Amino acid sequence: MPDENINILHVLPSGTKQYNMHGWVAHLNNICVGHIHMLIESENKIKFLDAWVHEDYRRQGIFRKLWNTRWEYVNDNFKGHKAYAWAKPMSLPLLLEKGFKAGDSSVYVEKNVEGHKPNGPRCFVSC
Repeated sequence: MPDENINILHVLPSGTKQYNMHGWVAHLNNICVGHIHMLIESENKIKFLDAWVHEDYRRQGIFRKLWNTRWEYVNDNFKGHKAYAWAKPMSLPLLLEKGFKAGDSSVYVEKNVEGHKPNGPRCFVSC
């Protein structure tokens, strides 16, 4: 388990207030093995964004280490804000463990864009 050798780097926002995103990168020997992000929004909200761990390093505590690092930063710097996330099923247990309340479920949907199609059959209309 390489968890003790994993270092976490905090990537600060670019400086713009319009898109205030923080990120944390997990790296081993200067190779990125995972990352996690959050976006500071208006009205004291923090949106927890995607997380990723390289498939060769999964199930080794890296996601939890990234999550805990971000959570510690939020608690140290954003008291009074509300954090929220759209959680994938694999991430949900950790969020619930940390005291988040589950809301409505979402289902992923997709469709290939085929361009405009006519609305139904064409027919003659007279007055």
